[in-house]
Formats: sequence, C-alpha cells, structure tokens
Amino acid sequence: MKIQSICCIGAGYVGGPTMAVIAKKCPDIKVTVVDLNEARIAAWNDEDVSKIPVYEPGLSDVVAEARGRNLFFSTDVDKAIDEAEMIFISVNTPTKTYGEGKGQAADLKWIELCARQIARVAKGDKIVVEKSTLPVRTASTLKDILENTGNGMNFQILSNPEFLAEGTAVEDLMAPDRVLIGGDQTEEGLKAIDALVNVYARWVPKERILTTNVWSSELSKLTANAFLAQRVSSINSLSELCEHTEADVNEVSRAIGTDSRIGPKFLKASVGFGGSCFQKDILNLVYISRSYGLNEVADYWEQVIIMNDYQKKRFSNKIIKNLYNTVSGKKIAFLGWAFKKDTNDTRESAAIYVADHLLNEQSKVSVYDPKVTEQQIYSDLDYLGSRAPEENKDSLLVVDDPYEVCKGAHAVAVLTEWDEFKTYDWQKIYDNMLKPAHVFDGRNIMDKKALRDIGFKVHAIGTADDN
Repeated sequence: MKIQSICCIGAGYVGGPTMAVIAKKCPDIKVTVVDLNEARIAAWNDEDVSKIPVYEPGLSDVVAEARGRNLFFSTDVDKAIDEAEMIFISVNTPTKTYGEGKGQAADLKWIELCARQIARVAKGDKIVVEKSTLPVRTASTLKDILENTGNGMNFQILSNPEFLAEGTAVEDLMAPDRVLIGGDQTEEGLKAIDALVNVYARWVPKERILTTNVWSSELSKLTANAFLAQRVSSINSLSELCEHTEADVNEVSRAIGTDSRIGPKFLKASVGFGGSCFQKDILNLVYISRSYGLNEVADYWEQVIIMNDYQKKRFSNKIIKNLYNTVSGKKIAFLGWAFKKDTNDTRESAAIYVADHLLNEQSKVSVYDPKVTEQQIYSDLDYLGSRAPEENKDSLLVVDDPYEVCKGAHAVAVLTEWDEFKTYDWQKIYDNMLKPAHVFDGRNIMDKKALRDIGFKVHAIGTADDN
C-alpha cells in the first residue's frame, strides 16, 4: 500500500517536527498537522518562520521548505482525518492528577477522544499510528473504540514511538539510529506495518527500521526512557558522595564512561533531569508494575524518580546553606529555565522546582532564558499552585538581558546548559553583583577556575564547595 496522505493529530514537540521531516523527505505525500489550539496552529503558519511554536535547531528551515507545498497546519481536524490514509496520534499523555492512578498512571483522555473522532469521521479504512508515549496495551483500547464505534471501517493500529532528544530532534529524525514499528502479526497488520516502513525507508536505511508486535513496541519506549533516566539518577546519586569525599564527579564520569560496557552518554551530573518523557514514563512503568502486583519491580524504578527529586531539592538547599542559611529578601539570578539547551520546552524543568523552593524561602528570583517566554515561566510556576499568581509575579522577575538579570544578585544559578552562558563577560557580571558573589553551576558547564580567578565562590554539582 502506498501512502499518499498523512494526518497527524497534535502539533506539539513531537507531531510538528516529525511531520515536517516526513514532508521534507516525502514531497509526494500530503502531510497535514491538526490541532484544536488555534493559537498554536496560527504560530505554525506564521509568515515569519522563526516564530513557530517549537524551537529546535534547523526546524524552521525544514518547515519553510515544505510548508504550503505538501506540509499543512490546520484546525480542521475532521477534514484531515477524512482525507488521510494514515493517521498519527501525537497528543499529550500527562500523568493523571486525579482519581485512580493519580500521580503515576498516564491520563489517556486525549487518546480516547482522538479514537472516537477518527471512528466518527472515517469513511474508509485507516491505519492509526500511536506516536504519543503510551502505556503498554493502549493499542487494544484504541482498537476496541474504533471497531465498536466506527462506521464498519477496518482499522489497523501501529505503535511507532519517538526516540527524539529535544534540542537535536531534527538531527535525530533525519538520521535516526533506529525506527521502531509495532503492529498485529496478521496479514492485514503486516501490510500496515509495511506501509509505514515504506514511508521511513525513503530516507532511513532498512536495517535501521525495526518491526515487532505492538505490545513490545509500546513497552520499548517506556523501557528506553527508564534506562536513560536511571543513568542520570545513578550519577547524580554519586555526585553527593563526590562532594563529601572531594572527588570530582566529572572525573568519575570520564573514568567509567571509557568502559565500553558502560559508555559515556547520560553520565553528566546535574541538578536533575526534566522534560516531558522521563518522569512521566517511569511513573507509568511504576503504575503498570504495581497493577500486576510486581511491587519490587515498581519500587526499583520509583527510586529513580526519588533520586531525581532529591537532587533538585539538594541543589536548592545548597544555595540556602551557602548564603548563610537564609535567602529571605535576597536576589538569586537564574540563567536558564528550559529543561535543556536548544529547546523552549520547560516541562518538568529543574528550574521550576528550584525556583519554587527558593520562593517558599522568601527569596527574590530573576530569570533569563534565551528561548522561553515570560508567559511560559509564570505559567509553569502557577501550575504548581504553591502561591497565588500575583505572588509569583511579585517575587519572580523575568528579564530579557543576561547582565541585567544578574545585577545586584547575591548568587547566580545556572539551570540550563545553554552554550551562550560560557561566552559571557563574567568579570562584568561579578562587578555588578553583591559580594561575596556566588555561582551555583547546576549543569557543570562553567570553567570553575576562571570564575574563581575573578573572585566568585563556585559551587558545582559533584565537586567540593569553594569556600
């Protein structure tokens, strides 16, 4: 089966970039990205392509090339579903904040709504592709809804989880180390798998396209994120030991990373991992394990989350301790709010929780991030609900100049590893701060010796404090 028209429901961090690259690589396939959020779709269609809602290096160029040719962004969901032979579901699946499974299980209400809309609209057979990160066996839920509420059409459900790293999403899509596609191992299911394989095979070598059953595909995504997050929490757990023994966690990481059995990736100690996937997927894994009575398995993976939460709180406490055990009324400058560099995504960013902790201690926080908007920063804090929105605006100031954000501060906290922070005139920053001036490097990116030579007291994750 040759696919001629694709629809993607969800114009976020996964749907937008993925469909843009498919459109670029397959100019003969019509690709329509739909979303009910009118402001988001308007941003994707903005004449100034630099204003698209997702920041990824290289993404604006890809969108500019394909948009209007075979890439379209629309709020007309029904029309796009009707025209497409293949429908990707790429909507949000946040952790439940209510009811059974609160705090761990994935909230699948948007997935179910998508399935019901597809069933209502479809006038022909469709291949439905799970692109959102989902609990294992979600495909059976989709199939049940589609087959029992549809118009007698045939639906094949595929699992095609994304393995993108935000900040390198375009690069990852252009040259993935693997593409995973799971589907029913029936004649019709294998045909559906083959149809999606043929789309990716336009630019991905066939040996990198892995096919499996749908259940293995769904679980593989959760497992991959759990393993990566586990490595981060493991090195972060050792960072505290390094600080007490005067070892250097960077040297420890380098030493063990050269072991071919371990490798160097995801061994950089920091204030903690963030993003939309790691925490959500591990909590989902914990919930699934507990639902099957596998409490020891659940406890094992839950510890990864506990360690990550502890690291964020430990970083906040380090700031308080080194500022004479009080930050009340003191200005703390944040460099970075996004959860990592080269993205404007702030979901589960460590900066949010560090700021919340310091604001609870009556600190004054000022924030600079080169890509995150003021509106998003306040929205992140307001979502936690620790204070009224008015209090957050009184206590936290968003500044669009990195030197201004540090002026008059007692300390600078580096919360995102933006490359530009390393190029600043740190002598100028030091001269305009209150003394003693502190730098708390939550991402281990700064030249500690150079900062100390200027006069800063430097505190980095996994190294002894400079007192």
